[in-house]
Amino acid sequence: MTTSISDTDSQTIKDEIRAEALSLGFSICGFADAAAAWPNGEWLREFVEAERHGDMGWMEETLDRRSHPTAMWTDAKSAVVLGVNYGPDVDPLEQLKAKSDAAISVYAQGDDYHDVIKKRLKLLAGWMHRRFGQDVKVFVDTAPLMEKPLAQRAGLGWQGKHTNLVSRQFGSWLFLGSVLTTLDLPPDAPEVDRCGSCRTCLDVCPTDAFPAPRQLDARRCISYLTIELAGPIPAEFRPALGNRIYGCDDCLAVCPWNKFASLSSEAKLRAREALKQPSLAELAVLNDAEFRALFSKNPIKRIGRDRFVRNVLYAIGNSGDVGLMAAVEPLLRDPAPVVRGAAAWAARRLVGEGALVLRGVEADAEVLAEWE
Repeated sequence: MTTSISDTDSQTIKDEIRAEALSLGFSICGFADAAAAWPNGEWLREFVEAERHGDMGWMEETLDRRSHPTAMWTDAKSAVVLGVNYGPDVDPLEQLKAKSDAAISVYAQGDDYHDVIKKRLKLLAGWMHRRFGQDVKVFVDTAPLMEKPLAQRAGLGWQGKHTNLVSRQFGSWLFLGSVLTTLDLPPDAPEVDRCGSCRTCLDVCPTDAFPAPRQLDARRCISYLTIELAGPIPAEFRPALGNRIYGCDDCLAVCPWNKFASLSSEAKLRAREALKQPSLAELAVLNDAEFRALFSKNPIKRIGRDRFVRNVLYAIGNSGDVGLMAAVEPLLRDPAPVVRGAAAWAARRLVGEGALVLRGVEADAEVLAEWE
């Protein structure tokens, strides 16, 4: 059902929706025209055609639906775009200095933001439906909606040269969600690009994942490599991982606009004590049950124990800490080939080529070669 309203009424409705959103715990709320034409769908198609999406086959499968908000819902008129501040209490780059500890992306140190935000989106959408009588649908980034360009159109921020949203108020630290509605509301003024000549985010990338400003080659991105890629991470990128075992915050953390950022007030999104620079040695020995328990209600749980321990082993190999061989050695015979291969790589990095022969795993050379 589409609702027509006067300009005066529409501003009142927007004010009511914004007030309700803030009362539910959202940090910022803006409005965009869901039906307006935009070039982003074509840019996404070029990204996929260049195969920069890597093994993320779902991007190709949902390409048409991602091309525009109305490709998923033809009746959508307006988008209410919401942001939740998840600003950290420490500089994420500092955790890279502790080579024998793990560096986990800020967004994955607390509860899964998808669950936190989706619950609030449903509350807001339900209230909107009851209050104004229009149809609504909620979206968080597990759904095929291009939220960052929509957020820019709604005035929440702009897509920086690292392709992520940058906010004048919250810097790089905003989780996004949207409510599409048949209610026809005037859009807010879009945010303008405020990056200027700065290229700090591009230059800091450990793997040169940006072919050009606002272009990302996911196949080189540490977040993609440690989260989305299921098999062995290509050898050329492993040293650049450092101690990063899940995601990477480098391009976000160096943004000068973070000087305006503030600490998140959402307790569920704050870093759990157990995930603030945990020991690589402790993480390496997790079995499946222990892994699931440690990462209950956390986004890391979705990659599974084997892929996670693979990442930990690469970090151990980069640590230079020979004492971590005690954690590596049992994993040379792990049931998962990807774990065995990562353990072999870590052992070679820590104690040299002879390490595998001395530990009697030369018989597995063919399997290791496949998974290293």
